[in-house]
Amino acid sequence: MEFQWYPGHMTKAKRQMQEDIKLIDLVIEVIDARCPISSRNPDINGLANGKLRLVLLNKSDLADKSANQKWIAYFKSQGFYCVELDSRDRKNMKGVQATLDEVCAAKFERDRKRGIKNRPVRAMVVGIPNVGKSTFINSFAGRAVAKTGNKPGVTKGKQWIKLNKSVELLDTPGILWPKFEDNTVGLHLAFIGSINDAIVETRELALELADFLKENYPGVMNARYDVNEDALNHEIITDIASKRNFVKKGSELDYDKASAVLIDEFRNGNLGNISLERP
Repeated sequence: MEFQWYPGHMTKAKRQMQEDIKLIDLVIEVIDARCPISSRNPDINGLANGKLRLVLLNKSDLADKSANQKWIAYFKSQGFYCVELDSRDRKNMKGVQATLDEVCAAKFERDRKRGIKNRPVRAMVVGIPNVGKSTFINSFAGRAVAKTGNKPGVTKGKQWIKLNKSVELLDTPGILWPKFEDNTVGLHLAFIGSINDAIVETRELALELADFLKENYPGVMNARYDVNEDALNHEIITDIASKRNFVKKGSELDYDKASAVLIDEFRNGNLGNISLERP
């Protein structure tokens, strides 16, 4: 399978971000902890050049804990601030706020020396579709200020959100880039739901996911579905349909439903803490 999804609104959103970056002190980049490299838009580095950078390793509760710690060390070695995050849990926001305070302390001091008082830090929140930007903003704000949805492309335009006297956030649409140089990137993004499912071949994706799980997390499919992982991938999907009693009219096993369940249960964390990439 080859993956590509770059609808027209993303081109417009990127142009708008290039204009808005002039107003920004800090770029907060939300990525998916299960595939931190694949879920980073490579265009952001050029866009945010010279700006303070904070990487939020979101959905870390779904990822492999040992991998999370390695990724935090990796991003800090690259000169970024980095925080592990489950954006649905407000308790996580204390760590984000503490890091924001640290990031912004130097800026407030510069402003003070120049005689500028009480100008809030302006932060742009960026990331690819469906990594949880809007959920993070709502949790951080403590109120529903950004539209959320469990699919890519919910945020279509920019939105300024005043969090408090010291921080203003600019929410931006999730944007991908025009061409994935490595098809593994597209595969990982399809696994986590950052590519529109309507253009993805569910059966093929489930076979690829089964292959990855057999090689990297042996036993998780057996534990969840009571299947023989030594079987061929398509036999595993068929076995899932049988064990879950997914049957179409005419008593034929529903292979498509079993494929979708494997993908959904990976995305929701039902298969355990799984990382697709390690530094």
